[in-house]
Amino acid sequence: METMRIGIHKRKGSFSERWISYCQEKGIAYKVVNCFENDIIEQLADCDALMWHHHHESARDIQVAKQLLFALEGSGKVVFPDFSSSWHFDDKVGQKYLFESIGAPLVPSYPFYTRKEALEWANTTTFPKVFKLRGGAASDNVKLVKTRSHAIRLIKRAFGRGFKRYKPLGSLNERWRLFKMGRTSFFDVLKGWIRIVRPTYFARLLKRDRGYVYFQEFIPGNSHDIRLTYVFDRIVAFRRQVRPRDFRASGSYILDKDQANIPPEALRIAFEVAHKLKFQSAALDFIMKDSDPLIVEVCYAFVPWEGLFSFGYWDRDLNLHPGAFNALDWMVDGVLEKLQHRSR
Repeated sequence: METMRIGIHKRKGSFSERWISYCQEKGIAYKVVNCFENDIIEQLADCDALMWHHHHESARDIQVAKQLLFALEGSGKVVFPDFSSSWHFDDKVGQKYLFESIGAPLVPSYPFYTRKEALEWANTTTFPKVFKLRGGAASDNVKLVKTRSHAIRLIKRAFGRGFKRYKPLGSLNERWRLFKMGRTSFFDVLKGWIRIVRPTYFARLLKRDRGYVYFQEFIPGNSHDIRLTYVFDRIVAFRRQVRPRDFRASGSYILDKDQANIPPEALRIAFEVAHKLKFQSAALDFIMKDSDPLIVEVCYAFVPWEGLFSFGYWDRDLNLHPGAFNALDWMVDGVLEKLQHRSR
């Protein structure tokens, strides 16, 4: 059988570091490529696949990654992440339509594209609601809207001057919270101070979010959410407690790894959704309404924090496999399996 080669776009701190190590350990043919160079198609001429862990807070990634990956997929190469897994990346509004199209149990969600329709809804609905911008991770750009007057102010702003997606003061506060938890360094906190005076290129590039407004139903009684990370037919599961004096769990880093606390119905839904939508990788966030799991949002990528791959994973039959593993290796194996399937 002809040797199959994987092109890997290398970025410090990304999945690519583990992908390369895994290829070296297993003798898998790979080639480091630079997806920002003009001759990237030529670089990939002797590759059968491309793997690129692109990031929602990289200005260059936003401009190039999806277009290149989807173009290569259309030409017949295997890519990770592929179109099905990532067209909706960092787009919560797109995810609403995606999940509703297959009847998945999504938290009720309400996007509006005119000020008039949004105000009419706000004047007839009940509160609280959750306000979100369509982009952002780790609870960025998420507010609990307790009153009609607050919702109206947000709606008017959404169809007026809009919202900055990157907020340096909020970023600094979050860095300080993580520093106190031992999750980041004091140098990272100092960078947060610097960003108040000198925003990143990414922050300067971003346009304001305007011309739409997006709310979700607030589901009371949740002290945590459930993160189910699907990677090529296996799931890594844990719960995240909400932040102190807050309602948001995403990015809290207050974790419960006890697999006995993972609802089997949420696992079943996650596997079913991932298969229907042909996901390669999907970090699905759930909350509970009484005994029913509801999807909040999804992201093809996730933070592989220390210890994430140490407490077992679930298979399609909802069997728990205890012990250590590395889900980033499964991504390489999944790409290879697809290449091998094509060659047969």
